[in-house]
Amino acid sequence: MKRIILGIEGMSCSACSQGIEKYLKKQDGVFSASVNLVMGNATIEYDENKLNKNKLEKFIKDVGFKSTGIYKLQDESKSNKKTKVLFICFTLLALLVLYISMGSMIGLPLPNFMSYESNPKVFSIILLILIIPFLVYGFDIFKSGIKCLFLKMPNMDTLVTIGVFSSFLYSLYSFIMIMQGESSFVHSLYLESCAIIIYFIKLGRFIDSSNKSKTREAIKNLVQVTPNKAIIKLDGKEKEVTLDEIKQGDILVCRAGDKIAVDGVIVFGNTHINESFITGESMPVNKSVGDNVIAGSINFDGYIEYSAQRIGRDSTISEVVRLVVEATNTKMKISKLADKISGIFVPVVIGIAFLTFLVYLCLGVGFNVALNFFVTVLVVACPCALGLSTPIAVVISEGKCATKGILVKNSQTLEIASKVNTVIFDKTGTLTYGNLKVAKFFNFSKYSDNEILNLVCSVEKLSSHPIKNAFLDMAIEKKIDLFDVKDFKTIEGKGVVGKIDKNLIVVGSSKILDEFKIENKYFEIERQVAYEGSLVYVAQNKSVLGLFIVNDVIKESAKEIVSQLKNRKIEVIMLTGDNEEVAKTKASELGIDLVYASVLPKGKNEIINQLKSKGKVVLMCGDGINDSPALASADIGLSVHNGTDIAMNSSDVVLMSDNLSRIVELLDIGRKTIKNIKENLFWAFFYNMLMIPIATGMFSFIGLVINPMIAGLAMVLSSLTVVLNALRLKR
Repeated sequence: MKRIILGIEGMSCSACSQGIEKYLKKQDGVFSASVNLVMGNATIEYDENKLNKNKLEKFIKDVGFKSTGIYKLQDESKSNKKTKVLFICFTLLALLVLYISMGSMIGLPLPNFMSYESNPKVFSIILLILIIPFLVYGFDIFKSGIKCLFLKMPNMDTLVTIGVFSSFLYSLYSFIMIMQGESSFVHSLYLESCAIIIYFIKLGRFIDSSNKSKTREAIKNLVQVTPNKAIIKLDGKEKEVTLDEIKQGDILVCRAGDKIAVDGVIVFGNTHINESFITGESMPVNKSVGDNVIAGSINFDGYIEYSAQRIGRDSTISEVVRLVVEATNTKMKISKLADKISGIFVPVVIGIAFLTFLVYLCLGVGFNVALNFFVTVLVVACPCALGLSTPIAVVISEGKCATKGILVKNSQTLEIASKVNTVIFDKTGTLTYGNLKVAKFFNFSKYSDNEILNLVCSVEKLSSHPIKNAFLDMAIEKKIDLFDVKDFKTIEGKGVVGKIDKNLIVVGSSKILDEFKIENKYFEIERQVAYEGSLVYVAQNKSVLGLFIVNDVIKESAKEIVSQLKNRKIEVIMLTGDNEEVAKTKASELGIDLVYASVLPKGKNEIINQLKSKGKVVLMCGDGINDSPALASADIGLSVHNGTDIAMNSSDVVLMSDNLSRIVELLDIGRKTIKNIKENLFWAFFYNMLMIPIATGMFSFIGLVINPMIAGLAMVLSSLTVVLNALRLKR
């Protein structure tokens, strides 16, 4: 099975996207197809032994639309400018049509030779000439409408095509009668209606296109973060190259203020990197030799050289864009309901329009009046608003999540997020950093904290024990220059020793103090803090200088997220393989009341299933490795990653930084998205429930009647209401 995302031109409403989707799914060799109206693309899974890209593009053409090839987020400014100029020209032409056809009705001056009363023939000829450009302008509408009608998948274009051509053909008959001297037929001309209906449809599409572009801004911004050129180091010399010239393993140079060109690993220097575009974190992150850097991030204050690792489509940013685009093509349950309704909406409207036409003919009101109601019903009905309700909100929310460093892989996740009432956290690597950190330090000497840290780090750097990393990380953070150490020695199970400037430096547990007969006056402090982590003494010659507590430190954002979730009446649970005493200590610090400790991966899976069986909607937050079964079992599996390893993760959501408060933002975005979609659907249904009866003339007894031109304008306003409501999500 192979997956491809193809761009599609010409979709105007949900019936269009639904029609393409249905047609694709019918084809032999297509496993699944999802068409996104807002993004203008289709995600297709197919059998590569039966189909290829060309055949899939032909299927799209068969339905009356055009494939633009592999989907790319491109700069639309040039095409938008051309569309805008053309639209302005037709706006002026539409005003001219209205002035000639209706100006005299409201007292506007009109030359006598083109008055419909004085010279009906000249008046008719002028209108016919003016409408021809509009018929050409709306050719794409007619082509789509007729093709979809023959494929038994009518869409909004079908409604407009039937309405416009019905008016045009009857107006053509009236035109012929006028040319034969029957001037009374001038009152049966609907040529201006044909022109203005087409104009309003184009107006709606122009507005929709503009607003859809706005919804894609966040995703397009991701594409545009990488620089166009980079500096490569070859044989000791620097050379400026384009990104296409960079090969894996090349050494690149990045100075303060420049952007990282490709994903890589630092081989020289240290600096602070601003990765806010991918992690959502505004504070620069300290980076040194061996650390990963991400394409598009900004070198804040230092000089580095880095080895190119992931280039082009393999880069982190390319992977993020791909996953976000794919996520916008997945469908929520509420979206599927809207699609189902849209699928039967157009045929029902056509049926109502024909029924209205026949009823008025039977009432004997005249063919032209019956035709007027027929066209009005077809034009006023708006599957556009219905079809835009869900996808436009989803695209905005997905883009918003991406800019905050929340990578949502499936739009259904946003729907589930709105219902989450239980959040489960793994401890190690999720609520805590997952690696040893210096948590506390007691200074018992006349030396400064940094001076003592310098002594410890200088000795520990030669150690093979994992605890050394806690000190070395601290030394890098504080930019401490280390001393040379002589006569280094490891005391098995107790600690390490070495000489600095002829002074014996002893680092280790209380047992190493006994080993070197160093008096320990701090047993009481040791007893009080023993449960907090591993205790490391540092002594110089025969004097104890200080005591370090080294443990797996709780993340700064962990306490805040637990508090925020509890304030939202969401149950918080810790689920860990660590021992019960340590787990309960950490849970107590965080304010978590329910703890499951000493649980194996299989046991985590079972606990989540038990909670779900009780009606809980569970979000599981883990590190994405040993928590994979639990992440898969939860309603939402969320993992915390470093921003460069996202493709391998099987969870539904990836946080691109350690900031757990993004979980609350995810839940809030999910809740607001579903609320917004429901509002959109309400307005779309309300509009049609209100306007279709008015269009049929049901309220004519109180003087409430509309014509096809007003119907066209009302249709535009209904779509605009939905779009503007969805755009509120960007705030």
